[in-house]
Amino acid sequence: MPEAAFSGSIKRMSSKKPQLTATDHSRDSAGLRYVYPVVSRRAGGVSVGINLNTNNACNWRCIYCQVPNLQRGSAPPVDLHLLERELRGFLNELLHGSFMHDNVPPEARRLNDIALSGNGEPTSAAEFEQSIEVIGRVMDEFRLNGTIKLVLITNGSLIHRPSVRNGIRKIAQLNGEIWFKLDSATAQGRMLINHSRQTTETVLKNLRVAASLCPTWIQTATFALDGQPAPADERRAYLEFLARCQAERIPLQGVLLYGLARTSLQPEAPRLSKAPSAWLEALAIDIKQLGLAVKLSI
Repeated sequence: MPEAAFSGSIKRMSSKKPQLTATDHSRDSAGLRYVYPVVSRRAGGVSVGINLNTNNACNWRCIYCQVPNLQRGSAPPVDLHLLERELRGFLNELLHGSFMHDNVPPEARRLNDIALSGNGEPTSAAEFEQSIEVIGRVMDEFRLNGTIKLVLITNGSLIHRPSVRNGIRKIAQLNGEIWFKLDSATAQGRMLINHSRQTTETVLKNLRVAASLCPTWIQTATFALDGQPAPADERRAYLEFLARCQAERIPLQGVLLYGLARTSLQPEAPRLSKAPSAWLEALAIDIKQLGLAVKLSI
């Protein structure tokens, strides 16, 4: 499809869509395969999402996940040419067309970042490194390098792969950062929340590698399960894990701490609710006392 026609299709689609909100992260909001815009609570503006997991497959299954029909597995082959065309066309409409005005609330009409997140673990794509190269090339065309961030939202489980490490190095060169998922610091908690069998030592090793390659934030989801927030032993293990990171001088940027904003589409959804604000705020204070920055999104 020619670029002009591609941009025109986005314009026609955007006029029919309701305004984006922080509680709607639909991957098809722009009618594209790989590219979708969201209003991000944590980013404080528009985040252009990149969804490499178009088959709704992930190597984890988090009980708060909003992905419909989630399955265990890896990303399918990525059409790099289509990814590049979609990103170029959408950024052109976002920055120079009417999409921002037509679809984004006034207070959020700023482009904050491009984020690899989507419907599964993005680093599971065989073309992960090449996808970063494509994104970097398009960012160069729009002179976005150094003005916005490229964010990788990841569970960090595949960082042992050379291609993933190479891709992360490229993200660092693009003013990028990693949001590294850590919802529990115990084996029992990770199995319950993420359905992951990773040991705490493996998580720590992967986090250490991530932070050595690219600026890295820990990202933690909090919620109440069966009406109760995380029990005392889970909270204590989490804070001890962060304290160990500090003791070992792992160069973390801080912690992104957030509560539930959207409804889970997993079987456990009826058991989930927001954690009390006071509980979240108290946890944020405890984290700050360890010397780490905290960004709290209740």
